[in-house]
Amino acid sequence: MADTEDITESRLLLAEYERIKEEQKTRIGFRDNLLYFTLAASVAVLAITARSGQAQLLLAVPAICLVLGWTYLVNDEKISAVGCYIRDQLGPRLAGLSGAHGTVFGWELYHRDDTSRTTRKRIQTAVDLFTYLALPMICVTAFWCSSAARPALVAVSLAQTLTLAVLGWQFLHYARR
Repeated sequence: MADTEDITESRLLLAEYERIKEEQKTRIGFRDNLLYFTLAASVAVLAITARSGQAQLLLAVPAICLVLGWTYLVNDEKISAVGCYIRDQLGPRLAGLSGAHGTVFGWELYHRDDTSRTTRKRIQTAVDLFTYLALPMICVTAFWCSSAARPALVAVSLAQTLTLAVLGWQFLHYARR
């Protein structure tokens, strides 16, 4: 067991930094894989639908995109929250304790000043909206235009459309950060 003299606020803050950066790294990998998994699952449903000719299967794509899109969004928000916490809380506290004259954990600020950052964020938002909103809405529209559109399934598709709109709004809301 370590001496209490070895446990300083600075060491605790550095340990916290290491842990939350590890969490951020894990969440980034998980979030990015969600995008690939969503596309793969959607393509699989489209292939099965095309092979079977059962247009009602298209309604699986919005369900997939809603669940995985929300999970993607939550992870993306937590990734950003970690960076914000480091910039606004952890870094300044550690700088004060260490007597540093500059920014501690400078990368957290430096990478945000990149002149292409805004363009990249807009393109990523477009990719996210295509994957989690446009793709499932294309499937819903194709279902509506098919002979499989029965009242109960149309009601399901309308509920999916409403929840997709909420998800799209959430993507746009978080993209502003």
